[in-house]
Amino acid sequence: MSGDARTRIDALRAEIDAIDCRIVDLLNERAKLALDIRALKPEANLGLYDPKREEEIFAKLASCNTGPLYGDNIREIYAAVLHVMKEL
Repeated sequence: MSGDARTRIDALRAEIDAIDCRIVDLLNERAKLALDIRALKPEANLGLYDPKREEEIFAKLASCNTGPLYGDNIREIYAAVLHVMKEL
């Protein structure tokens, strides 16, 4: 592997690392908001789990996905995110 390719790979990996940190920050921000909503649900006479809302989330994500990830990939990733959020 040439030095130029190695340098470019290192730079791209640094960008990925920065994006990963931003994703973690956003997931924590999302979790805080989800906990705020959970605290309000009893007052609003809403159950903790709302499958209709979950489908709305998946539909919204599909509409804003511009690729290269496939819709099924986004759904799988967010199914895991939502699963974790429910366990908080």
